[in-house]
Amino acid sequence: MIAVLLPPTLGLPTRLPGLADRLPEHGLTPVSPEVGGDEHPPHAARYVARASLEVNRLVAPDAPTALVAEGGAGPLLGAVGAAQRSAHRPVFGYVLVDAFLPQPGSPTRVDIAKSQSPENADPEAVSADEPPGYRTEPLPMAADWPDAPCGYLLTDPGLGHVARLAGLRGWSVREAAPEEASEALAELLVELRGMA
Repeated sequence: MIAVLLPPTLGLPTRLPGLADRLPEHGLTPVSPEVGGDEHPPHAARYVARASLEVNRLVAPDAPTALVAEGGAGPLLGAVGAAQRSAHRPVFGYVLVDAFLPQPGSPTRVDIAKSQSPENADPEAVSADEPPGYRTEPLPMAADWPDAPCGYLLTDPGLGHVARLAGLRGWSVREAAPEEASEALAELLVELRGMA
């Protein structure tokens, strides 16, 4: 099984730096696409396009594939999945890691934070390097998503409310300490594969 590890947007570092190194011991082949260029508008569309091109370059079309999105990539997961469907690449599951959930329509990141966080907490603090318009641009719409089973991996207790929302959607939810994330992700992906 292939686990495509979509990195956080804007080149932010992963919160789980050793995850890709530890997945093979759980029978998963990690693929870490290099996604960049989203510091220029349209930020979300650039991320989705670059991620999709990288997946097409790195993963065989018939390989059983799951998409795993961390941080700011979470709300874009439906659009990346739609691009895979367009490329006739089946995705057996989706997992969000410490991320806000995709929403129907074309919400902004501000809209998503307001609707999914009772305190309007954003898992990614605004930095001085954040480009103008990043949080207020409409995100790409993903019709008919999800098209495969979904899961949520929580390693940041500050996003527990988002994990509860995922559970209310009927998604499989796992909670793990960062050092146990690879095992929890592997279990989650095996479960999703069995549901596909």
